[in-house]
Amino acid sequence: MPKVVLVTGASSGLGQAIAEYLAKQDYIVYGTSRHPKSDEINGVKFKALDVTKSDTITSCIEDVINKEKRIDILINNAGVGITGAMEEIPLDEAKAHFDTNFFGPLRVINTILPFMRNQNNGLIINITSIAAHMGLPFRGMYSASKSALAKVTEAYRMEIKEFHIKMVNLAPGDFATNIAQGRFHSPLKEDSPYYSNYKKSLDLMDEDVDQGENPIKLAKKVHQIIQKSNPKVSYKSGAFLQSFSVTLKHLLPQKLFENILLKHYKL
Repeated sequence: MPKVVLVTGASSGLGQAIAEYLAKQDYIVYGTSRHPKSDEINGVKFKALDVTKSDTITSCIEDVINKEKRIDILINNAGVGITGAMEEIPLDEAKAHFDTNFFGPLRVINTILPFMRNQNNGLIINITSIAAHMGLPFRGMYSASKSALAKVTEAYRMEIKEFHIKMVNLAPGDFATNIAQGRFHSPLKEDSPYYSNYKKSLDLMDEDVDQGENPIKLAKKVHQIIQKSNPKVSYKSGAFLQSFSVTLKHLLPQKLFENILLKHYKL
C-alpha cells in the first residue's frame, strides 16, 4: 500500500521539488500552501495550510486522515528567509520570522503526533539549514530559527521513540530556488553603519542561491531517508564545501573558523 506523505510549503522551491519527486515514486503526496492554485498539480494533491494558523493545520491534517486513513510521513518544509544586521532587524519582524520558521513546524508536529501515535508509526523530517550550525553575518535571525528547530527535533526524537515515530533534521545548503524573493530584508540604508558590509553580504547571498544546487538533489535525499529503517538524527545536503563547513566548525579553533567566515563574506 503506498505511503501517504504531507509536505508543507510545497507550492515552490524545495517543497515543490520534494513533493513532485515523491509523487513520481508512487507515494500518495499532499502538498500545502497558504493559497493553493489548484486541487492537484503534477501528481501532488494540494490543501490550504498556514503554519501560523492552528485552525488551518488541524483542518488540513483531519481532511487527509479522513480521506487516506493515515499520514505516514510529514516533511516540515514551510519557512521563510530573513536578512539584516542583528541590531537593525525590527523585533516584530523577528517574532514573525520565528512564528513561521520555528513555532510553525511545532504547530504542525503537535497536531499530527496524536494521529501517528494512534497508528503506532510515522516519520517526520524537519527541513532546517546548514546555516543552523553557525551564526552567519546578516543572516543571524535565520540561523537562530533553524537552529532552534534542529535542537527541539533532537528532544522530540527521544520523547516519541516509544511510539515508533521517527524524527530527523535535514539541513540543506544553497539551492537554486526563489527563496530570495520571499525573504524579509531589513532595509538597506545608506546612513546605516552596516551599509557597506550588509550590501556585500546581500550580493553574495543572492549569488550563492543563483549558483546553488538543483533542488532535485534534496528531493532524492528525502527519498533516501524515507527508505531507511533507522534514520540518523541529522543529515546534510548541499555543495561539498557548505556541508563540510559543519565539520570544520567542530574541528577548528573557534577564532579560526570565524576568520574563515569573515573572509568568505569579505568582512
